[in-house]
Amino acid sequence: MKLRDALLTFSVDRPKWVFALLLLLCLLAGLQIPSIKVDTDPENMLPHDQVDRVFHDQVKERFALYDMIVVGMVNTKTDAGIYNPRSLEALHRLSEQIGRMKGVIAKDLMALDRVDNISQEGPGTIRFEWMMRDAPQTLAQAAQIRQAVERLPLLDNTLVSGDGHAAGLYVPIESKSLSYQLSQQIEEAISQLGVEDQFHIAGLPVSEDTFGVEMFVQMAISAPLAGLMIFILMWVFFRSLLLITAPMLVAMASVIITMGLLIGQGYTVHIMSSMIPIFLMPIAVVDSVHILSEFADRYRPGEDARPAVMEVLGHLFTPMLFTSLTSSVGFASLAFTPIPPVQIFGLHVAFGIMLAFLLTVTLVPAYIISLSPKRMAQLKDHNIQEDDNSRLGRLMSLMGRLSMLKARLLVVAFSMLTALSIWGVSQIQINDNPVRWFKSDHRLRVADRVLNEHFSGTYNAYLVFDRNAQQDPVLALNSDLLAELDADPRSTQLKPELQQMMDDAASADFDQYASALAGLLDEAGFSRPADEEELWLALFRRVEAAQIDAKYFLNPEVLAYLDALASDLERHAQVGKVNSLPVLIKTVYRELTGGGDEQFRLPDSPRGVAQTILSYQSSHRPDDLWHFVTPDYRSTLLWLQLKSGDNQVMTDVIEHVDAYIDANPLPQGLSVNWAGLTYINVVWQEQMVNGMLKSLMSAFVMVLVMMIVLFRSFSIGLLAMLPLSVTILFIYGLIGFVGKDYDMPIAVLSALTLGLSVDFAIHYLERARAIYRQCGNWPQAIAEIYKGPSRAISRNAIVIAIGFTPLLLAPLVPYITVGFFLASIMAVSALVTLLLLPAVITLVGNKEKLFSTLNVEHESV
Repeated sequence: MKLRDALLTFSVDRPKWVFALLLLLCLLAGLQIPSIKVDTDPENMLPHDQVDRVFHDQVKERFALYDMIVVGMVNTKTDAGIYNPRSLEALHRLSEQIGRMKGVIAKDLMALDRVDNISQEGPGTIRFEWMMRDAPQTLAQAAQIRQAVERLPLLDNTLVSGDGHAAGLYVPIESKSLSYQLSQQIEEAISQLGVEDQFHIAGLPVSEDTFGVEMFVQMAISAPLAGLMIFILMWVFFRSLLLITAPMLVAMASVIITMGLLIGQGYTVHIMSSMIPIFLMPIAVVDSVHILSEFADRYRPGEDARPAVMEVLGHLFTPMLFTSLTSSVGFASLAFTPIPPVQIFGLHVAFGIMLAFLLTVTLVPAYIISLSPKRMAQLKDHNIQEDDNSRLGRLMSLMGRLSMLKARLLVVAFSMLTALSIWGVSQIQINDNPVRWFKSDHRLRVADRVLNEHFSGTYNAYLVFDRNAQQDPVLALNSDLLAELDADPRSTQLKPELQQMMDDAASADFDQYASALAGLLDEAGFSRPADEEELWLALFRRVEAAQIDAKYFLNPEVLAYLDALASDLERHAQVGKVNSLPVLIKTVYRELTGGGDEQFRLPDSPRGVAQTILSYQSSHRPDDLWHFVTPDYRSTLLWLQLKSGDNQVMTDVIEHVDAYIDANPLPQGLSVNWAGLTYINVVWQEQMVNGMLKSLMSAFVMVLVMMIVLFRSFSIGLLAMLPLSVTILFIYGLIGFVGKDYDMPIAVLSALTLGLSVDFAIHYLERARAIYRQCGNWPQAIAEIYKGPSRAISRNAIVIAIGFTPLLLAPLVPYITVGFFLASIMAVSALVTLLLLPAVITLVGNKEKLFSTLNVEHESV
């Protein structure tokens, strides 16, 4: 084994070179860390050219939409709620302060003091005045504001809750990356208001950005705590601070070099890649624990450490290589997901795993050899007989006897457990929501609950409708005009005149072209001979009709369809409200035509719709119109306010719309699509889950092939996959059984399960083969296996499972999830390896034949 011998010889002969090279690598990697760039935006889970993301960005640009922070003010102590002078004065002051904050789009800030009250001034006229130009001085004035708000559908239950106990400020921001910073400034402004009302800050942008900030704070706490816990547990097992320093150095160096490589390549540290230390540390430690366990069993103080080191590394090198390769394959398979941050995460963890292997087989032996005889003499004597009488030793012996004596019962029990796990897997629900990444008592979770109880919803989704042009509108208009002229006997004489007008009005923009051409035709109706007047006016009316037809969403029939869809959506349990162009038009039209409830309807003609919209243009916020329709009136949207940002809720709403359109087909030439952060979260989650499933399946097959190659046996290869298979099914069955949603951290844990579970199987089977060949008797082999190798496996499982319990105390749910399931993976895979594997082998008739092909020590390595 040339590679093994070369590495081991180099490590034990030149330990100082190993230390120097490692120090140099760590220094080079550490120099990259100050240039770290952080990206906590889940939207970047999707490639920039992904279709849904491109459309989402286009919609934001076309409709001048911005990501928003929602600030809620709640007063439940008075019957009037927030409609009292003190609360409204505080709301007014807060709105003014927020409007002056850098990064806030002040002109689009929505608050009671920044919107219009729309009322009738007289027959056929409308009045726009500030809803709350100044804060009211009396309860009567506050009551008037309430009456005005409740009359305006666009404001009611959006700016003020239906019960009057909560008011909202919708704060549009220049960039999501400013969310956390602005939320801190807003909280500072709130603290100076001096009112007893409760204030809450919510919205996906602030939740995502806050998670990013707290994530790195938590990483700085959890990773060192996990490292400290692992260090303490290894000291409990090995009772030598000198000895256990080596694996901790391997873990630290692996993390530093891997993160330095990632940052040095210019990659941003995303939510996924920030968890590289948490995922890499247990894998970096497990091989070292195997080495320390074997070394502690063989070395006696006062002896030369070199023979023990060479012997231990000699038979552990290849199993550790293959366990590292399988773990690396598990994470590298994430490169096949369509999610860029997951690809980067997977590839760098795969690199870190192989780096940890290289450091384990070089740094650990170099470190042990470099210890002086005096220090080596301080090592506790970990002989097999002593360990046999320890609690762990007695437990291992018991498990060994149990696996052999109760083999059939164990196989039946694990089979039943697997069947139950398969049922649990079928119950898994794919769901995620960045707000739920915080614990239930976190201020953002509390804000989410309170504001969504009072308001229509703090989660936004946009249903976008576009008019599909059948042909170039200029060419279509010209064709219609020429056809109209051809029907007149004078067409031959007048066609050159019309063609000249078309040339004079020529423009790439249809609206400009039609307006210019209409002016020329109108002028011709007056300047040309009287007998031609009717013809030119007919052509003029044709242009006018084309202009109206081009402005598709001035059509009352189309608007009625959108209005009916919006009404249907508002009956959905999770849709709090739908704001739309039809609602705006109906509100203004009501005031133009008398102000009664019966006038709250759409005008009868496109001209009436256009006049209604023109009236709205005299308001203080005319640009608000363009949030609902584009200036060419060929695209519009429905703004859905959802009470939950869960993927399941958004998916259910999408399916509801699809069902409605199936039953009520879209008007001809109309297309529909979705946008908004809530929808984008569904897209990347689905792509991640599907990508993870494909990568898991492909990695599973690759690991199976590697096991068959490693053990040179198809049956042993399948046997090696047993702990992995049972563990994956159990973990994900448990997820489905307890009702835990399948979210981002759960999805990524599949790669960790793949690597850690097969690790134990490889070491167990390799040592079982060697021991069985020595004694030729399975009961005797079982007794020997559960003295040495089983302790290394159990120590590994205990060290990692308990070592990461500090994650359970984290305030962020993904860290708690990783901590719990990491411990579960280690415990289950160790139990399956130590109980089920020997039970299955016990039931195999010809063990000589089984183990005759089991030879891990390939000379090619």
